[in-house]
Amino acid sequence: MRILVTNDDGIHAEGLAVLERIARQLSDDVWVVAPETDQSGVAHSLSLSNPLRLRQIEEKRFAVQGTPTDCVIMAVRAVMADARPDLVLSGVNRGSNVAEDVTYSGTIAAAMEGTLLGVPSIAISQAYMPGNREAIRWDCTESHAPGIIRRLLEEGIPEGVLFNLNFPNARPDEVEGVAVTVQGRRDQGIVQLEPRKDGRGNPYYWIAFQRSGKEPANGTDLKALAEKRISITPLELDLTHEPTLTRFARLFA
Repeated sequence: MRILVTNDDGIHAEGLAVLERIARQLSDDVWVVAPETDQSGVAHSLSLSNPLRLRQIEEKRFAVQGTPTDCVIMAVRAVMADARPDLVLSGVNRGSNVAEDVTYSGTIAAAMEGTLLGVPSIAISQAYMPGNREAIRWDCTESHAPGIIRRLLEEGIPEGVLFNLNFPNARPDEVEGVAVTVQGRRDQGIVQLEPRKDGRGNPYYWIAFQRSGKEPANGTDLKALAEKRISITPLELDLTHEPTLTRFARLFA
C-alpha cells in the first residue's frame, strides 16, 4: 500500500512525525508532502495567485509553499504521478477538529481533496487541554490509530466519504473506547474578537476562543472527546441538503 502523509501544521510539525510513524506500521511505502509553513485554518483553499514551489527534503519527503489542498494535488498529480497513493493520511493535527472546525480545518481539507481525487482519505487530530498546548498526548494517537485505520480499510471507505478521527486528551490506557459520531455544534459565543493597539495606537484584532460551558449533545464528536472516547465521524463531500432540495423543487415545479 502506497501512503501519502500530509498535514496543515507544516513540514516540521511534531504531529506529522507521529503520523509518519503510524503510516510506517501500515506500509513501507510512505511519502510525505506537507506545507512549508503552518497552514492552520486555511480550510479547502487553493493557491491560485501564487506559484507552487516544491522543495525535496529527502527521499519521499517534500515541502510545498502552499496549502494542504495544494499539497495533495501536487503529490497526486506530480510527485507520485507514476503511481497514485492508495491512502491519504492527514495530521496528526495539534488539537481536535470537531464540530464547526470541520469547515475551517486544513487537516480535514487535505483529506477532502484526497477523496475528491478518488483516494481513500482519513483526517487525524489529537485533542489537548486548553492552555496546555505543549503537553499534548501524542502517544494516545500513536497507540490507537494504527488499529483503527486498519479496521476502516478492511471494512472499506465508501466513495465520496472521508473519515475524521479525533483522539481524546488522555493517556492510551485511559481511553474509554471508540464512538462513531455525528458532527457536533458548539455555542458560537465562544468565538471572540480581542481588540489591541499597535505601537502607534492603531487598532488591530485577534480572533480568540473561550471554553464553552454548554454540555455537548449525545452522539456527537464533542461528547465522545469529553468522555475520553475516540471519535470517528464519516464526512460526505456532497453538501446538498436533501429535504430542502425536495421541498423547494416542489415549490418551483
